[in-house]
Amino acid sequence: MTLLVVSAHAGDFVWRAAGAIALATSRGRRAKVLCLSFGERGESAKAWREGKTLDEIKKIRRGEAENAAGVLGAEIEFLDAGDYPLQETPELVDRMVRVYREVNPSVVLTHPLADPYNGDHPAASRMALQARVLAQAIGYDAPGEPLGAPPVFFFEPHQPEQCDFKPNVLLDITEVFDTKRKAMECLPAQQHMWDYYTDLAKRRGVQVKRNAAPNLGLPHHTMGEAYMRLYPQVTGELA
Repeated sequence: MTLLVVSAHAGDFVWRAAGAIALATSRGRRAKVLCLSFGERGESAKAWREGKTLDEIKKIRRGEAENAAGVLGAEIEFLDAGDYPLQETPELVDRMVRVYREVNPSVVLTHPLADPYNGDHPAASRMALQARVLAQAIGYDAPGEPLGAPPVFFFEPHQPEQCDFKPNVLLDITEVFDTKRKAMECLPAQQHMWDYYTDLAKRRGVQVKRNAAPNLGLPHHTMGEAYMRLYPQVTGELA
């Protein structure tokens, strides 16, 4: 089992998918984060106000993301494709195809396809989905074997109601939430997000309990992450 997370900016994978990543690595599975940009232009307001240069901000955000990935036990790769805007190009998609072929993921996590507040997020999602399809093509010129059909899950955007996000998968991250919080605290550039995503995990945890069988005996402090599955689930048994 291998998890691939396609993140538009340096912090996205932490706020939205750190629980899933920590669960995977705690169970001995490989997790890789593909970070398309550092969020240097649009998500680093504090550093700009402090008079930092673009190169300095990139270095700061890279260090934060590397530290967070280290806490989560994940690998991380940066494509430095720029943000605000994140431009969709054939060259960038090709680089992503090569990552898919190398990682051969069992599961892919990325942004939803709609976000009226941040065009970089759906751009990252569109490229992640295109690269997944191309990586499946036996005739596509990239190293490695053709990809199978890994399921894709969209992680929760900052304002889900405006992004057509309807969670149909709830992940219990109670056992690794402390790890997620430590990873969030590796991102002081966006410190205002720490408590927001802690509170969100509590709310999603309530839904985890509400939608679980009563005999599971979930604790009062259950913490959760929400996802939306893109492709149908294939199964031999309904459960």
